[in-house]
Order: sequence, then structure tokens, then C-alpha cells
Amino acid sequence: MSATRTLVSPATLARPRGRTVYWTVFTVVLVLFALAFLFPVYWMVSGAMKSPDEVARTPPTIVPEHWHLSGYTDAWDLMQLPQHLWNTVVQAAGAWLFQLVFCTAAAYALSKLRPAFGKLILGGILATLMVPAQALVVPKYLTVADLPLIHTSLLNDPLAIWLPAVANAFNLYLLKRFFDQLPRDVLEAAEIDGAGRLRTLWSIVLPMSRPVLGVVSIFALVAVWQDFLWPLMVFSDTGKQPISVALVQLSQNIQLTVLIAAMVITSIPMVAMFLLFQRHIIAGISAGSTKG
Repeated sequence: MSATRTLVSPATLARPRGRTVYWTVFTVVLVLFALAFLFPVYWMVSGAMKSPDEVARTPPTIVPEHWHLSGYTDAWDLMQLPQHLWNTVVQAAGAWLFQLVFCTAAAYALSKLRPAFGKLILGGILATLMVPAQALVVPKYLTVADLPLIHTSLLNDPLAIWLPAVANAFNLYLLKRFFDQLPRDVLEAAEIDGAGRLRTLWSIVLPMSRPVLGVVSIFALVAVWQDFLWPLMVFSDTGKQPISVALVQLSQNIQLTVLIAAMVITSIPMVAMFLLFQRHIIAGISAGSTKG
């Protein structure tokens, strides 16, 4: 059995000087990386607590001279954050649910049911990944503005966000690759016990797919939460706009500190979601790295 090679040999770590140098370098690198990632967050949070003159001062101050919480309260009231945050939650939740249901069903069909021309269909779906997203904006807009067959407009309607979100080739392929690696004998045992296709999907496949479903959920929610161009086009009614569009539309006559505070508030849900589900995200990413 061959020994695992590392950057620092065990013999070096066994010596006091080697351990001291190793932990010193490790601590310095860790602190530098932490500062590189956390300092912009601190700068944004503290910037909202400065006065407008202090924010624009050159050179800037690292620590606010006077801490003001009025920027956050003004952002909450003046920029109508509760209403626009709720609009964003409704749009993101609907897109997540539609995407989870339809992408999971399509991935299961392509992976386990093996329909006729399944590989050709999958190839066509993956080919859409090669098309720039900006090139699809005009066809999507014309479609939701005058929905084929029923000839109705979905503008200023959450369905204009939900339905296009279903056509996510990357998440569909991610789910299919995971389903391909599920043990075949488990599915065959369920079939022998009399479970149908839908029963197998609901009782066997979905419980085993929680890690990858968590990853797909994160991707779906973040994509809608941070999208700007598409909601800007389909929501002309300012009362129905999500927070990403509202921040730009309402920032014209707003103080910089209030705008920074609004950005801090709107980033809290995504940061909190990542901190709560980071273990599931990592598990889902690594779930497809091994077969079996």
C-alpha cells in the first residue's frame, strides 16, 4: 500500500520547528482568505451606518465615526422593501416548485424510462446551453406577451417568471446524471414488489435524491433572486416588481447610505439560506462524484 504524499512530510511535522512554521503559514493564509471574503461584507454593512458625507469622503474611514441605524429604517420604509421582498419570494418559490416538479419528472423519464429518441431529446436540451441567455430574451418575451394557442398575455404576472424557469437544461442534466447513478437493483426490487413507475419515483428515487434536489433548489432560488433583465422586461407595474428591479428603479433620489442599507437587507435571505443548508449543498455536489 503506497503512502499518501502531502505538501509537508510527516517527518517535518514531527519536529517542533516544522510544526511552528506549518501552523504559522496556515494561520496567516487562513486569515488573509477570511479578510478577502469578509471585508467587503463588513464594508457594506458599516457603510450603511455612516453619514452620507462620510461615505463619500476620500480617503474612506474603516470604522464609522458615528454609528447610525437610520439608514436601515429609511431603506425599509422609503424603498418599500417588504412589498418587493414579498414579490421576490412569490416569484422565486413558484419558479422553484415548477422547476423541481417538471425537471425531476423529465430527468427521471430520460434516465429510467428510456423513451424513444431519448438521447436525441437530451442532446437537443443540452444544445440550448450553448445559446447565450441574451439571445433568448426576445423570443421569450414575445411568447409570454402573446401565449401561443390561448393568446393571452402573462406580462405583470408571476407565471412570466415561473414558466420560463422550468426550461433549465443544466438542472435537468444534473438530476439525470444523479438518477443514472442510482443502484439498479434497488429499483428492480421495487418493481418486483409491485411498485409502478410513479410509486418508485415517489418512494424510492426522491428520498435517495435529497442531496441533489437541495442543490437544484439552491440554483433555482438564487437564479430568480438575482435576475434583473427578465423581470425588468415583464414587470412594468412597479408594485409587482421584485427587489432586484425595485432597487434600481427607486434609487434615483435616494441617499447612498439608504441604498447600501437596502442592499444589505436584500442579501440577508440568500446568505441565511446558504448558512442553513450549506451541509446539504456540499453533500449534493459531492453526491455525483462517485458511482454506485
